[in-house]
Amino acid sequence: MKDLNDALNENQADATEAFLKSLPELKSGDTFRFACHPEVPCFNACCSDLTLMLTPYDALRLRRALGVSPSDFINHFASRFVAPDTGFPMLHLKMREERQKRCPFVSPQGCKVYGNRPGACRTYPLGRATKLDDDGGVIEQFFIVQEPHCRGFEEATDWSAAGWLTDQDLAVYNRFNDRYMFLMALTRNKGVGLSPKQIQMVWLAQYLPDEFRELIGKMGIFNLVELDAARQERIMADEEETLLFGLDWLELVFFGREEHLRRKRHAV
Repeated sequence: MKDLNDALNENQADATEAFLKSLPELKSGDTFRFACHPEVPCFNACCSDLTLMLTPYDALRLRRALGVSPSDFINHFASRFVAPDTGFPMLHLKMREERQKRCPFVSPQGCKVYGNRPGACRTYPLGRATKLDDDGGVIEQFFIVQEPHCRGFEEATDWSAAGWLTDQDLAVYNRFNDRYMFLMALTRNKGVGLSPKQIQMVWLAQYLPDEFRELIGKMGIFNLVELDAARQERIMADEEETLLFGLDWLELVFFGREEHLRRKRHAV
């Protein structure tokens, strides 16, 4: 997983696409053999010395599993950076401060947060590339990331790309992550990165939902958009709903897009 994460860490669309296209493509109808469990000789070998990018939804799931606040999670388990081509804020998972630089959540028995592990961990050993069609839909391509040390490919279980994504419960991760990457793509297409004020808005709306809820109240954001009372209540009570509303709000205020959220016509 190191090579894939190194490419993603550059956060340049061209570099990532070039890297993925250098790998064997898993086309529709193709299958691959893979399994990872304690009996595989390389078990846990891919969980060290990683540059693992954490999307907003990754961070939400991890900190909720740990029972910590957004700020505490960032302070103890992550480091912040910005995508060089767009200015969008992102997180890296901090490795342990030891020679092996192991993931903080790995144990001899495996991942201690397995049910809430990041999307990149779930997708591996596949690489997933996406682009938008003319209607704004997501077109996927899949590639096999076969590292020399990995013995999981010697296992007998056959998978299609769709079967692997379903087994790894990736639908909800891809739903959130694709929306965030869509905002980055819109910004990249404009050719102008985010301003410092916009970066802070994204940071609040996607990585600090508790503070974003406070901002919603202070700014009276619900009064500016067409939003029924039931959804308003869900946004203030459920973190996934807060995250989705943040994506809708950013898309509206940054790009004037109203596919998911409409501005009230009488609002100033």
